[in-house]
Amino acid sequence: MEVQLIKIEKRNDVSRSIYFLTPVLAIFLTLFGGGIIFFILGFNPIEALKFFFITPISDLYGLSELLIKATPLCLIAIGLSFCFKSNNWNIGAEGQLIFGGVVGGGVALLFYNHDGFYVLPIIILSGAIGGMLFAMIPAILKTYFNTNEILVSLMLVYVAKLLLDYLVVGPWSNPEGFNFPETRQFSESARMPILFDGLRIHAGIFITLIAVFLSWLILYKTYLGFQIKVSGFSLKTAKYAGFKGKTMIIIVFMISGACAGLAGVGEITGPIGQLHRNISPEYGFTAIIVAFLGRLNPVGIIFASLIVALTYLGAETAQIFLQVPKYTGQVFQGMILFFLLGSDYLLFFKIKFLGFKKNEL
Repeated sequence: MEVQLIKIEKRNDVSRSIYFLTPVLAIFLTLFGGGIIFFILGFNPIEALKFFFITPISDLYGLSELLIKATPLCLIAIGLSFCFKSNNWNIGAEGQLIFGGVVGGGVALLFYNHDGFYVLPIIILSGAIGGMLFAMIPAILKTYFNTNEILVSLMLVYVAKLLLDYLVVGPWSNPEGFNFPETRQFSESARMPILFDGLRIHAGIFITLIAVFLSWLILYKTYLGFQIKVSGFSLKTAKYAGFKGKTMIIIVFMISGACAGLAGVGEITGPIGQLHRNISPEYGFTAIIVAFLGRLNPVGIIFASLIVALTYLGAETAQIFLQVPKYTGQVFQGMILFFLLGSDYLLFFKIKFLGFKKNEL
């Protein structure tokens, strides 16, 4: 019996243009794979993909809903890009989003009877600080106790979810809410201003755009950004250059947590208007896909967040018109990640065939 021998080698040179084109390839492969899935399910692939990707944004309301879902994804992914560029793996942005929302929501309830202009800025700042402090837990544990930041940040997601569940069921529950697990609706002074009548798009989009600009400024125009990128390429080189590795870990986690906390505040003061058990449809995990699809670049992340946000809207539309489960959106998100990782692997590594070897059984 002959066995094919193969060897995987790292490529010496990687084309920069192809590096930025592989996300586009991953998207087209996802569309092709999605068409095959719809065909197997008995649908016309072209019509099904039209319902999934075109119908949701065929009017102004759909476009505004796309921006609503893309806003937190973009904001979280921007924060995650700081961690990933420095070779630190923050997988718990979902927990930081929830904790930021809890802190911001607590401040909103505290100022329930206040109508001043200062209420919303305090809530926004509180949410950012809450997410930042929650992200510092895995950073400090990694820095001083050499724990694995992937496991710690991921496990803390469940801590944040259980804390939120306890609060909305217990001490923060709406006294007039008939025992539903939710707080009372926030006052108008604690809500994000709506930008257009009849649409839900709110001023939180400006926070995201400011974060995009600041991230570009920090990563590409400051000494801190240079340190972050050098640390990601080689930790030994960073230490040799005199960069403080422990400080860098805490800084990038603080930035990442603050962005996730802002996303949580944007959700509860924007489209939701209160705290309840499900303030996020797993935005923190989906933002990981957005970050890598956007190549950890602020501009790329903007486009990636719009594409991935469309999978949320497409899943809702397909559920209505095609009677498929709403989790179809997660299938498309998974395919995007799968094809992106596969494309990247073939981009950085090559497969060599070494011929056949006779295998004696």
